[in-house]
Order: sequence, then C-alpha cells, then structure tokens
Amino acid sequence: MKKLMLGNEAFARGLYEAGCRIVSSYPGTPSTEITEEIAKYDEVYAEWAPNEKVAMEVALGASIGGARSFCAMKHVGLNVAADPLYTAGYTGVTAGMVIAVADDPGMHSSQNEQDSRHHAIASKTLMIEPSDSAECKEFAKAAYELSEMFDSPVLVRLSTRVSHSQSAVELCDRQEKELVPYEKKAAKYVMMPGNAIKRHPVVEDKLARAAEYAETSPLNRLEINDTAIGVITSGISYQYAKEALGTKASYLKLGWVNPMPSQIIKDFCEKCDKVYVIEELDGIIESHCKNIGVDVVGKEVFGCIGEISQTIVAEKILGVKPQFDTFDETVPVRPPVMCAGCPHRGLFYCLSKLGVTVSGDIGCYTLGATPPLCAMDTTICMGASISGLHGFNKARGAESEKKSVAVIGDSTFMHSGMTGLVNVAYNASNTTVIILDNSITGMTGHQQNPTTGKNLKGDPAYAVDLEALCHALGINSVRVVDPYHMAETEAVIKEELAKDEPSVIISRRPCALLKYVKHKPALKVDADKCVGCKMCLKVGCPAISMKDGKSVIDHTQCVGCGICTEMCKLGAIVEQ
Repeated sequence: MKKLMLGNEAFARGLYEAGCRIVSSYPGTPSTEITEEIAKYDEVYAEWAPNEKVAMEVALGASIGGARSFCAMKHVGLNVAADPLYTAGYTGVTAGMVIAVADDPGMHSSQNEQDSRHHAIASKTLMIEPSDSAECKEFAKAAYELSEMFDSPVLVRLSTRVSHSQSAVELCDRQEKELVPYEKKAAKYVMMPGNAIKRHPVVEDKLARAAEYAETSPLNRLEINDTAIGVITSGISYQYAKEALGTKASYLKLGWVNPMPSQIIKDFCEKCDKVYVIEELDGIIESHCKNIGVDVVGKEVFGCIGEISQTIVAEKILGVKPQFDTFDETVPVRPPVMCAGCPHRGLFYCLSKLGVTVSGDIGCYTLGATPPLCAMDTTICMGASISGLHGFNKARGAESEKKSVAVIGDSTFMHSGMTGLVNVAYNASNTTVIILDNSITGMTGHQQNPTTGKNLKGDPAYAVDLEALCHALGINSVRVVDPYHMAETEAVIKEELAKDEPSVIISRRPCALLKYVKHKPALKVDADKCVGCKMCLKVGCPAISMKDGKSVIDHTQCVGCGICTEMCKLGAIVEQ
C-alpha cells in the first residue's frame, strides 16, 4: 500500500518498519514530527527528553542495552548533543543507533544556518542523506543496517524541505528485532584515556571500510542522460536539479555524505564535459571532489548562503530564468507576531516600558524583540539568556544589575537554563531571571515538557515544581505573577530589580492556543469614548487595528485577555 507522507512521517515509518524500540528526542523544527509520529506506534517506546544531549545519551544507552534506538533534533540541537556524539563515534554501538538531524537552509525557524555535515566529519560517524519522503523511509531502515555493519551511530541529514514536503511512500510490515544479549565490554564502552586511545585506530578503520562500501552502495545513484552537463548532488538539491535540468544533464546523486566515495565520482566526471556540484550551504561535496583531484564547479556559482531552488539551478547552469504565472496584486507582508492573547505580551510591554536591558532566549517569546514592543537585546542559543546576563552584569557592575533581566521559557529553562541559574547563585551576581511559564513547549507546536505534568503520549507524568526547583538551585526570592495583570507584573519586576540578591520571577499563564484554555468573550471598542490615541496599539496585539481614526477589535481573533483595557485610560474598550 502507498500513502502520501511528509518526510518526517515517512522517516518515522521507516524506524517502525526497521524494528526500532527506543526513541528519545527534544522537539526542534524541522525535526519535531518524526518523534510525534513514531510515538503513535505502540511497539515503540518514545519520550521527550529535557534536551538533545540527554536524548542522545538515552539512545546510546538503549543501543548498548541491545535495542535499536533513535533520537532526532534540529541542526543547532546537534551542537548540544555533540559531547556524546563524538565519543559514541569511538565506542560504536551494540544494536543499531540512528540520529536524524534536520538542517534549516534559509533559517526559516533557526538562529543560524550551520551545515551538520561538519559534525559527521568531525565526529567520525557515518552520515547519509535522503531527498524525498520515500527515501526518508528507506534511508531510515538502511541506517540501522549500516550502523550494525560498521559498529557506528549513523546520522541521517534531513532539511526543512525534505522534512516538510510530501511524496508517495510504500508501506511495509515491521521487522521485529530481538534484543541483542548484553555483554560487559569495558574496553569498548568505558572511554577513559587508556581505552579511548585504542579505539581511535578502530574508528579510522571503520571509516576506511565505509568509504569502500560507499563505492557500490545503492544509496548512491547514477543517472546518465546528456553528458555535456554533469551534476553531483545530494538531498533536496537533487530534486531542484532534476526539475530544472531534466534530461539535459547527467546526475550522480550521493546518498552517502560521510564518508563519501571517490572512484564513482572520478568515473562520473570522466563521462561528462563539465561537472557542477549542487549542494546547499557549505561546499562539503565540492571540497571532497577537489581533494581527490576532480575539477568541478560549485560554490563560485551557487554560493553558501540560503536555499537553492529550481530557478537558481536553471539560471546558473542554463542561463535561463523560468517563467511563472504571478498575481497582479502585491501580497502584503505579514511579519511574525505573538498571537492574540499571548501571555508574554503583557510582560514584554512592562519590560519595554521600564526600559531595562533584556537578555533573551529561544522560543516564541523571542518575538518580544519585534516592534512595537522591541523588548529584547540579545538572543544567542538555548539557555544563554541567564548565563549571558550574568556575564553582562559582571562586566558592567551593580548599576547594570538594577536595569537588566533575563527571560527564558519553561521548556528552555529545563533544557539548559538550570545550570545558568546555578552559576548566578554560586558566583553571586544580582541577576533577575524571568521564567515565561506558558505550560507547554510553544514554538515547536505544543509539545509536553518536564513542567507540564504530561509525557509525550499525553499520559500523566511528574511535573517539576519550578518554584521549589529555583529555591533548590540557590535562589531565595522567587515570585509568581500573572502577565495578564500588567500593573502587578510591573510592580513585582521593580521590586525584584531593587533587591540586592539574585531573584526569579515566574510569569505564569497558559498559552492562549492550548485547547483546554477557556477564553472570555471578545472585547469591543466604544467608538464614542475612543479618541484615537493609539495607546492600545502599543502592545502589538494583532486583533487591534485602526479604522476611520478609531480603534477596532477583530472579534474573530480577540480572546478577551484584557491587556488592552489596561492600556486604555478612557474606558473605551469594553465587554461585548
């Protein structure tokens, strides 16, 4: 049976069919749906871990325990998991271990545009790369075979377009894999220096054998058409090249990303008059080609920034620009904005009003940096808000401590904020931290986390008590506010900033989009009282606009949160 599937859904199906037993991940766009989909299969244990490092360690532990295992993350999540990854490259595996890493060319939902192939090369692990949903399923299955064949974790590189596009996938039955009997192997798995130094030659031998195997692997595909133009490519770039060039070019599609074959590349290039390497982001394939003495055209034509497209390929290689039908009217720009009723809006308005320096973090609350609130100064990576502000305050002294805060979401705090807070308490900076507790992991699509009281499947689970945790980490002053009550929130922020000790404010209100949240009726504007002062617009609610010099509220968006009523001193915003 065939089914139309997203790449992530198809990948999850491949894990299921391959007999995967244990899955641990942290949500990160564009990888999130893999774990959500695999959790639907009762034969597989699946969980959300607090962060990617923990997830990879769980997967490695499960592999050592004899079960085929898996973890998924986005490209920046692989940075967090790099510590276990690089050592897992030395230890190898017992049962197959597969890691999906989804890159984000174009930075649709990310703070940088890194190329995860560098991690595969540096960690001396295998990496393969599918180009559509059907290949996502088959490559997931192949990854387990390769993992067990070469005693290595296998990274599967996805991208936003592969993960979130659809194509037909043929469904097969699950192949159950019995647990591999456990044997104590300290020389293999205890990576103290005396053992690790003996494992390095084993790793190099693994890579050499894998490179030789890649020469004949069916994951690499040769398509000979017109040999005037040759294209070496992989992943989604193959789809772009095929659509743009069709039979005007011949193709060497590389499913193996690390280690890459050499002889088939040389043989292919001998057949073609001119060879282009088409790959998104960095010139990994191009560098390999040039290192083995093959003359190719690559980044000097396609560049290393952003996504490639069919249009770019056709324009750069054929010198033609495809013609498309377009709408006559200009589509208005729709900048990202916090949702109507977002609990973070009131808090950020207070911070903007107070004029404090705000050390930000990763989450939907990063939108607090956008107009009209403009209430964020920095955003670096998960957890950096607390650590960064500590360093900022140590650099600038007591005056800065009274005029700065760190903001971090509940899920991000559990991911990597706790250690930063310990550092604040231990090394004594008068730092004020605001935890934005919206009762869910919001930005990636409402996944559970250790503070919500539910696990991945929605079953009841232990819920971390944020107040007790912050006390345990060394913070004496812990306050809770409701950000819908802006006057109270502002007063508490002022009080905590005035204290001569580190403090935590928990801004607690569930995400307005959660299904269990019961909203109040939409508000309306009394036109007779409205003077058009536009104070209500300063909170940046998408439900509020101006018409004929008066404020109007879109009742289809308004959730009755009441923040705008605090802004209007004339009482013009009232209940329906």
